[in-house]
Amino acid sequence: MAIKHPLHRKKLQLALRSFSNKAMEKSSELDHIWVTRWLDDIGLPQYKDQFHESRVDGRMLQYLTVNDLLFLKVTSQLHHLSIKCAIHVLHANKFNPSCLRRRPGDENKTSPSEVVQWSNHRVMEWLRSVDLAEYAPNLRGSGVHGGLIILEPRFNSETLAMLLNIPPQKTLLRRHLATNFNSLVGLQAQQEKREYANASGHTPLTTTAKVRPKKLGFTNFSHLRKRRPDDSADYICPVDGGISPILNGISHRPQGSFRGLSPIVDRDTDRLDQVVSKS
Repeated sequence: MAIKHPLHRKKLQLALRSFSNKAMEKSSELDHIWVTRWLDDIGLPQYKDQFHESRVDGRMLQYLTVNDLLFLKVTSQLHHLSIKCAIHVLHANKFNPSCLRRRPGDENKTSPSEVVQWSNHRVMEWLRSVDLAEYAPNLRGSGVHGGLIILEPRFNSETLAMLLNIPPQKTLLRRHLATNFNSLVGLQAQQEKREYANASGHTPLTTTAKVRPKKLGFTNFSHLRKRRPDDSADYICPVDGGISPILNGISHRPQGSFRGLSPIVDRDTDRLDQVVSKS
């Protein structure tokens, strides 16, 4: 068929595999138009043209790899994490197209199980509710959504303050944000984030860190030839992914921990043995 576009080829291969296996995946019901709207929801509308041109649909989201994202010109480490956590939320909700919450509810009765499904717009509404309305527009194009806030252990109030462009010298304002942020994420996520922040070798998230593909030596090529096309070790969010049944509305890793969700600090897989550089 002489299809040259690598992601178009991948889309065809996934469809053929699904047809031959007679497997009906819920992700296959989400077309590429839905994915462009989903990018709006997770706060990454700047990538809509690339995803649309590559016809990335729900099934392709399920099997996206790091190199696929790099091909789509997604190089930001933070944006990789954003997409990873957003796909995790889709997995946990069985690729329900309406799983993300866009509209405000009762701000006094929010729980982590609800926050994990917040869209980027919903996070901005929360900022307005805690008297930080003037900073809310800074989250457009940031990739911040509820899944990233709750599930990524290195995303904390300092990360959010940085993305909101709240100056470091505004200590009272940052303290106000931290208080509300901790109340929002709940005790379990707070503890997880604190453990990561206190761990040796901890590197805070930044807006400048980039992800590059791992450079392969000659010894790696024989391994690549043996690898199956559907080897989940390459996926940005593995299909099994350690996702267990939903507990109180949140899909947890084993032992209820959020560990392993960060592609950069993942200890249970070598799939993202990528080089992260700061520009």
